Amino acid sequence: MSNIALDGKKKKPLTARLLDQKYLFLLMIPGVIWVLVICYAPMTGIYMAFTNYRPSQNGYFYDLFNAKFVGLQWFEYFFSKDFGMIMRNTLATSLLTLLFSFPAPIILAVMLNELRSVRMKKFIQTASYLPYFISWVIAANIFLTFLSGGGLINDLLLSLGLIKERILFFQHGPYFWWIIAIANTWKGMGYNAIIYLSAISGIDEQLYEAASIDGASRVKRIWHITLPTIRPTISILLILAIGGILSTGFEQQLLMGNNAILNYSDVLDTYAYRYGLAKGMYSYGTAVGLFKSIVSFILVMSANKITAKLNDSALF
Repeated sequence: MSNIALDGKKKKPLTARLLDQKYLFLLMIPGVIWVLVICYAPMTGIYMAFTNYRPSQNGYFYDLFNAKFVGLQWFEYFFSKDFGMIMRNTLATSLLTLLFSFPAPIILAVMLNELRSVRMKKFIQTASYLPYFISWVIAANIFLTFLSGGGLINDLLLSLGLIKERILFFQHGPYFWWIIAIANTWKGMGYNAIIYLSAISGIDEQLYEAASIDGASRVKRIWHITLPTIRPTISILLILAIGGILSTGFEQQLLMGNNAILNYSDVLDTYAYRYGLAKGMYSYGTAVGLFKSIVSFILVMSANKITAKLNDSALF
């Protein structure tokens, strides 16, 4: 029966079917080569985390596979050296970012959906997702200018009488965590709201009409119709957000941080960059990056499992 097609005809042998589609397979060849070269070949670099890699003129693969194998030495070095400080900074920044950036686009999407003025809705939507397309170089300069000693924020706080002297925001480490969280939220809020607006647009209008007839207020319609309907979308984006909890940022940390607050601004990505590239400790930087990838994978799988048990809205 396995050789019988749905229309009752006997299936062709596999070789004959491959020959029938030979031109399609030929078209796939460039894509397959691209995936192998760009996506899979660099994965051999994972082995670098377990060696004492030193580049030379003999070629990358020769140096990699002839490097001295050191096992978990670089991981042990990381755990005994800066692990506590780096994880504190990474988790503090990412958790604050998650605290602000996850509910913000949901609230924005719901508010935009409730707007009756189409013109105002389009204006706010455009203004909110525009920062997503701004380079972090520009965005970082905006925050550095606004939060400088002579910046607009200090002027505003002084005029309102909330402070007596100007605050050097980028000289106080704990402030930096909040600045990064707010910057990440501001930059990604509007773009993420588009996803929720798309989910909201798929809700049957008859549900809202029936709720209005039953006397449900606008708040109740949001609470009992809008939010439960987009819950699968919220769950999937939450899983992705938890999986990226260690990817708190790189450009923003590098551009807005400075040596005075390095003990607060240095996170896994910038730490791996400083040691792996700037200081030439390639194996050590790879080990730090591999540690981050493994933990992120565990977080994604765990969040997916928990979400599947709670509301059957798992990612996979």
